[in-house]
Amino acid sequence: MPFQNTLEFAKKLDAEDKIHQYRDEFHFPKVNGKQVIYFTGNSLGLQPKRTREFVDEVMKDWEELAVEGHFHSEKPWWDYHERLAAPLAKVVGAKTAEVTVMNTLTVNLHLLMVSFYRPTSTRYKIICEEKAFPSDQYMFQSQVKFHGLNPDDAIVEIKKRNGENHWRTEDIVSKINEVGDELALVLIGGVNYYTGQVFDMESITRAGKSAGAFVGWDLAHAVGNVELKLHDWDADFAAWCSYKYMNSGPGNASGVFINERHLGKDDIPRFEGWWGTKKETRFLMKPEFEPMENADAWQISNVPVLSVAPYLASLEMFEEVGMPTLIEKRNKIVSYLEFVLHEIDKEVESTFEIITSEDRGCQLSVFLHGQGRPLFDYLMKNGVITDWREPNVIRLAPAPFYCSFEDMYRFGQILKAGILKK
Repeated sequence: MPFQNTLEFAKKLDAEDKIHQYRDEFHFPKVNGKQVIYFTGNSLGLQPKRTREFVDEVMKDWEELAVEGHFHSEKPWWDYHERLAAPLAKVVGAKTAEVTVMNTLTVNLHLLMVSFYRPTSTRYKIICEEKAFPSDQYMFQSQVKFHGLNPDDAIVEIKKRNGENHWRTEDIVSKINEVGDELALVLIGGVNYYTGQVFDMESITRAGKSAGAFVGWDLAHAVGNVELKLHDWDADFAAWCSYKYMNSGPGNASGVFINERHLGKDDIPRFEGWWGTKKETRFLMKPEFEPMENADAWQISNVPVLSVAPYLASLEMFEEVGMPTLIEKRNKIVSYLEFVLHEIDKEVESTFEIITSEDRGCQLSVFLHGQGRPLFDYLMKNGVITDWREPNVIRLAPAPFYCSFEDMYRFGQILKAGILKK
């Protein structure tokens, strides 16, 4: 369909949008008395209106039942997290038994590396992408040091080619093959936080497994955004936060995937706690650990129910809509945003360079050549909530649940006005 950079055309696209009504399911901040144009769902998703009901239900049960809420509330707390496994499994392409919710993202990655980073004197190297999100970098370095190794020797960063803004799958596979028998773990962000590039997770997983390494994925920017088939790809593990495209609230609980071939084992290296032992015998207080036969075996403590309730509220919407429908709208709205950027670029004396590759999800990262921080500040003051990264990049992530095509058009007009204002 040929796009047009007009308000009438944007409204036509919204009228045709099968999930446009879900925009009304979210609370929007306001600037100058108007709903913002919200591009930072890749950092913190908007609050679903139904979230309060789920949290209030837990608060009411706590008020009226106190400790008995663990077993006698409508959604008993002791197995509250189990309600999230099936809908989450659909989002990440897993079996229900392979998914659980616990802790927060970096905590979970550390715990998973206990199981899946087992360096030996000959096989000890980790492959990751260059300039991974800082938390991942710190995690790699501390894990390697914990094992008495030198990060400079053990961590292998895949670099982009000179002059290019994205990684090439063939370069990653080539590096995996080059490291070969020294490779213990491949752990990469499924979607790069800075450029928005979606990695070829299937091909990279296959290459890592062929090299004899464990393969895991940090899906912070991928879950709820791109198609995932973790089980079919045969990844060993993955973890993700829930507060970006999953809209569960700031700093909220993390999801975990562990391939079924690692489940039901009592000899796998793992930090263990009470909540990972079998439900049937948990309250017998037995001295020996008997692992749950699903991913819950990695649970250490009981789940923070007040934190998980908003996640369940959001997953209810994912169940209603489904990832295929979300991805269909995502593709269309991101393409329209790209079109609008190019159209505005023709009208102003500036150059926009989209550094996100064609392998993308919701996010477009844009170099604003000839512009600086004042343009970002202008956008924010005029109701466009976006993200600034040095030296002059803005990240734009039109989440399909609540962003509209009219938002894309209006953003273009505000962007143009901010540039011409100079």
